[in-house]
Amino acid sequence: MDGNIEEAKSKSILVTGGAGYIGSHTTLQLLLGGYRVAVIDNLDNSCEEAIQRVAQLAGKYGGNLTFHQADLRDKEALEKVFSVEKFDAVIHFAGLKAVGESVAKPLLYYNNNIVGTLNLLEVMIAHDCKKLVFSSSATVYGQPKEVPCTEDFPLCAVNPYGRTKLFIEEICCDAQRADPEWKIMLLRYFNPVGAHPSGIIGEDPRGIPNNLMPFVQQVAVGRRPELTVFGTDYKTKDGTGVRDYIHVMDLSDGHIAALSKLFETNDIGCEVYNLGSGRGTSVLEMVAAFEKASGKKIPLKFVDRRPGDSETVYASTEKAEKELNWKAQYGIEKMCRDQWNWSEKNPWGYRSPETTD
Repeated sequence: MDGNIEEAKSKSILVTGGAGYIGSHTTLQLLLGGYRVAVIDNLDNSCEEAIQRVAQLAGKYGGNLTFHQADLRDKEALEKVFSVEKFDAVIHFAGLKAVGESVAKPLLYYNNNIVGTLNLLEVMIAHDCKKLVFSSSATVYGQPKEVPCTEDFPLCAVNPYGRTKLFIEEICCDAQRADPEWKIMLLRYFNPVGAHPSGIIGEDPRGIPNNLMPFVQQVAVGRRPELTVFGTDYKTKDGTGVRDYIHVMDLSDGHIAALSKLFETNDIGCEVYNLGSGRGTSVLEMVAAFEKASGKKIPLKFVDRRPGDSETVYASTEKAEKELNWKAQYGIEKMCRDQWNWSEKNPWGYRSPETTD
């Protein structure tokens, strides 16, 4: 690790959306790896407190972190960030990510996610920074006909959020084909859960959570009365949907591995990798693991399936294991223990009850 830190010291990384859930954990791992990091975030679904806590956790490396509050759709603000520092690569997390909201407000999603990305790519070109790690999603597989999902599966997003990820992947590949100097990694995440083991940073969604585990944690700390389980008649071991859950720390390390490969490989082109555990876990199995970790009973309300939900989705991770030398280390017990540790210490996330919507 020390050799890698020496090598990383000369590298400066821009992290868009770095105050968010996955962005903050990855920013911390970058700092601990010796990189200098600048975060740009509009704080639309995050807060600056996360960045302050990352700097605290980074200890002696905390001084290598700078923060810019700006929106990627504001090209002038983006230009300003690039003009004060030269970046060796960009990790692009920034984007809206609620599936239901994207169906209700598709234009907001296309504007935020795609226009923001186009601005970013154009400013990167202007400043001769052509190494990018993009935060994509397993939603690009739509409802896969078989599992595990491999990177060469046909792509078919079934909602506007997923389509923004799919379109951005296509934009990145087109940009790289037109200009071979680009080196791009497209990372398709499955279902990130958990928190930093310290319990100091974690997931803190605004409003009603869209994903299973933040909802479970809010029930456990008394913020919500019960967990709604959508669908109990799937052809799975217990009738509930099966997903691939990955610890956010494993996911963060996957970004470091992708970044290392970008710096070490000359002809990377535009490559895609699944980041998941490679295992399927049902909703009820996940709830049981959280109950065990927290000692709390989670009241359940069973309702019909949600339109658009898939029965079983999990990743093939062979390509990332072979080419990035990366593999998820942690199981669902560790994910749930860390998630509970975060939520017990921060029942209202980064905010107080009065400021939580």
